Amino acid sequence: MEPRNPDDLAALREASDVLALDALLTPQERATRDRVRAFVDAEIRPHIADWFDRGHFPAELAPAFGELGVLGMTLEGYGCPGRSAVEYGLAALELEAGDSGLRTFVSVQGSLAMGSIHRWGSEEQKREWLPRMAAGEVIGAFGLTEPTAGSDPSSMKTFARRDGSDWVLSGAKRWIGLASIAQLVVVWAQTDDGVRGFLVPTGAQGFGIRVLEPKGSMRASVQTELTFDDVRLPADAVLEGVRGLRGPFSALNEARYGIVWGALGAGRDSYEAALRHALRREQFGRPIAGFQLTQQKLVDMVVELQKGALLALHIGRAKDAGTLRPEQVSLGKLNNVREAIAIAREARTILGGDGVLLEHSPIRHAANLESVRTYEGTDEVHTLVLGQHLTGIGAFR
Repeated sequence: MEPRNPDDLAALREASDVLALDALLTPQERATRDRVRAFVDAEIRPHIADWFDRGHFPAELAPAFGELGVLGMTLEGYGCPGRSAVEYGLAALELEAGDSGLRTFVSVQGSLAMGSIHRWGSEEQKREWLPRMAAGEVIGAFGLTEPTAGSDPSSMKTFARRDGSDWVLSGAKRWIGLASIAQLVVVWAQTDDGVRGFLVPTGAQGFGIRVLEPKGSMRASVQTELTFDDVRLPADAVLEGVRGLRGPFSALNEARYGIVWGALGAGRDSYEAALRHALRREQFGRPIAGFQLTQQKLVDMVVELQKGALLALHIGRAKDAGTLRPEQVSLGKLNNVREAIAIAREARTILGGDGVLLEHSPIRHAANLESVRTYEGTDEVHTLVLGQHLTGIGAFR
């Protein structure tokens, strides 16, 4: 048997799909995947090492994401694409094969900000914001995490009090993606009537934004800290459709679903970089892909990628059928991110010393996945979600 050609990526991908999982997708799903993959290859892959190195998020691509149809991808009406959960998952996978930061933009915009407005907003709020956000003309953010309230959002201190017909917002949020380039932030705050959501323009008086940097992860993305110094909001700024933490939790579960797929993209891209390098790199008179230890590493990566893809597809089909449960999403996020990090790290070892250069993707993916592992629920939180499901005993406190 002849060694595989490292330049024939299509053949390498066909060989790596050992279980023929591609055949489980519909023609429409494959077409969506291929369209997003082509966008990533043309618009992200040639520039991502430079963006990561400079700590630059390409906000100018927002309208292109809108034209691609990945902003609010599963939402219906109001100019939103209205595609299936599996199609969105495949898009998330391809976007994160480019970079976690770019997939995160799509998640924050579509699942968190737009999803909250679509599910809990008034008809007027939906008509005002969703069409422009779906087109990438308006960028939104989602403010839940606080300096002292990460895994325990019930302890949030940000508070909105009534003052006549207005609301007055005070407090702080931290690790809020996109806020410095956004026009609107969905902010969750305590009130005398429980947790409520508010639509807060970033230009409101008393609203402060500080970019969190320098970072060693998610460098082609933007994370911020927000402060609210008696920010006055009109009565129609509140999301009237929900009270309590089920509002932000419903949005977080949507974002977690995207991560189940997205992490596979980072893992797959790391594996492919390692495989192609191993086929090209010669030591001791032969390609290192011909050595047993290298083959074991590559096989272990593919086994986990194939298992993770089956898991993601099963979860996606359940979501499209309306039967998906939160603990299933927790299992998918916990497993696929954990395995993707392991794949990225192992891929870096195959690249040897060259693996620390940003022209090779695994070290960038490994760094990014440390953030993905933390946000939308840490490993520990998802472990306890599953533990409570198994035992019926909550171990959070």
